[in-house]
Amino acid sequence: MNRISAAYDHCESVIKHHSKTFFRAFSLLPKNQRKAVWAVYAFCRRADDIVDEGSPPEVLDRFEQEFELFLEGTFEEQPIWIALDDVFKRFNMDREAFRDMIRGQRMDLAGRKYMTLDDVLDYSYHVASTVGLMLLPILAPGKEKELREDGIYLGYALQLTNILRDVGEDLDRCRLYLPQDLLVKHECSVEDLRDGRPTDAFRLVWEEMAGLAEHYYRLSMRTIGLYPIYSRAPVKGAALLYKEILNEVRKNGYDVFSKKNFVSGNEKEKIISTIS
Repeated sequence: MNRISAAYDHCESVIKHHSKTFFRAFSLLPKNQRKAVWAVYAFCRRADDIVDEGSPPEVLDRFEQEFELFLEGTFEEQPIWIALDDVFKRFNMDREAFRDMIRGQRMDLAGRKYMTLDDVLDYSYHVASTVGLMLLPILAPGKEKELREDGIYLGYALQLTNILRDVGEDLDRCRLYLPQDLLVKHECSVEDLRDGRPTDAFRLVWEEMAGLAEHYYRLSMRTIGLYPIYSRAPVKGAALLYKEILNEVRKNGYDVFSKKNFVSGNEKEKIISTIS
């Protein structure tokens, strides 16, 4: 096995381990596109892990420097850089989207406070919409401009879903992405959240944000017909699979404090089978 194939295999193992939902959806892609998605995911996962592991800012700074050197053609023999180098040679990648994603990770390191929904959407752009922009040259080469806006909207929807699923987990990390103005509007206190109880006030906050996520899921599908046939089903599948997480939370009585809400393997297969 050559070094590039081995690097892609490593990236595949990363997405298999960390996101069964995205792995299932994008497994529908042709081989070259599928491998490229694995490489981009591995890059993003590395940045996420730096932040989630509580590393000091200098570690993210070094990762950013590694990426800038990579763009100049200098990189260590590590799987993500080897695979990503092959991706950049094959596809017209958006460098600024990668940079913006790293800026989003820095927001977490800085302990940013989210006062309004607009603040949350700005964060969502940086940590999620940017990933969609990274993938557009792979999924729909030549259509990046036409698909950019709805790609950003899909990132909003996915990240809002993450936030709504992970409230308890984020609180354990001393993070809160529910905006202050929404908490005040529905009289939901941070103390109630820390108690881990899905109160009526919390449900109102949760549903208002879920409604916004569902709105962005709908908007993101307006241009699905512009994607090539080979990537249409994977993109739609990723959206539908992730959107279903919201319904799982509802089924579980809005308990996002003591359990991890996820879509079962059987349910994923049912959803995938409905995609035309």
